[in-house]
Amino acid sequence: MELVYHIGAHCTDDDRLLKCLLKNRGLLAKEGIVVPGPSRYRPVLREIMIALRGRPATAEMQQVILDATMDEDTAERLILFNQSFICVPQKVLDQHLLYPAAGEKSAWLAQLFPDNPCEFFLGLRNPATFIPALFAKSKEPSFEGFIAGIDPRVLTWSDMVRRIRNANPQARLTVWCNEDTPLIWSELLQEISGHAPDTTLRGTFDFLSTIMTPEGMTRMRAYLDSHPETDGAQRQRIVAAFLDKYAIPEEIEEELDLPGWTAELVDTLTERYAEDIFQIANMPGVHFIAP
Repeated sequence: MELVYHIGAHCTDDDRLLKCLLKNRGLLAKEGIVVPGPSRYRPVLREIMIALRGRPATAEMQQVILDATMDEDTAERLILFNQSFICVPQKVLDQHLLYPAAGEKSAWLAQLFPDNPCEFFLGLRNPATFIPALFAKSKEPSFEGFIAGIDPRVLTWSDMVRRIRNANPQARLTVWCNEDTPLIWSELLQEISGHAPDTTLRGTFDFLSTIMTPEGMTRMRAYLDSHPETDGAQRQRIVAAFLDKYAIPEEIEEELDLPGWTAELVDTLTERYAEDIFQIANMPGVHFIAP
């Protein structure tokens, strides 16, 4: 059985990938792919991870997890989602790092089923918008208290990704940019679920419908229906073209009105994010999905 862990980051796809896969749970089950509801496994996994602290789970513990997680007797692929698998939102910026415990906690996850192959999936986001979004999720009353003297310009995703890779050299790690999600949505669903190439999932337009006008969605669907031979790259270009014309501005543009979060800082963080992503995309052992 393959274990698939979607580990974040926070404030990325807002569980839309999970919701789409849950909508197709019956279809995927026919291929041996199990997508349980998160309330079934999140408390159990957290409790066992804390108890083990990186030690390999016993066969009895593994059975406890499986009994709590799925009704099926067996599975070829078990898919588990939790943006807080490796860190709660309040500790994401501890030690002036992004997800300082990412290496350790991802290794804890891998030890829940130590004899089974596992994969990690991780969506990233421009720190210029990620940090304000994370603050909005926190319980801190002030942004100054939340940022606590951290220089956001020194935070890098590549450092986090490297720590996960070093802690789990045998595990497959798939990474993408949240900003690209609308363009690579179908590919992400396929990569995470591992479904057969000829399987058609329901709800593949659900995410786009939240950021594109109804007119745009109708026109795009009609265009794609009339061009069924389009491949993945062509489909991405079509989606990009319709988004360019029919995107809902307030859904894709963010106002960043926070103390010290100047336009100059946003530009600097965005430029460094692009450089950081280039490093990640070229890291050995990282499968990077890009449009």
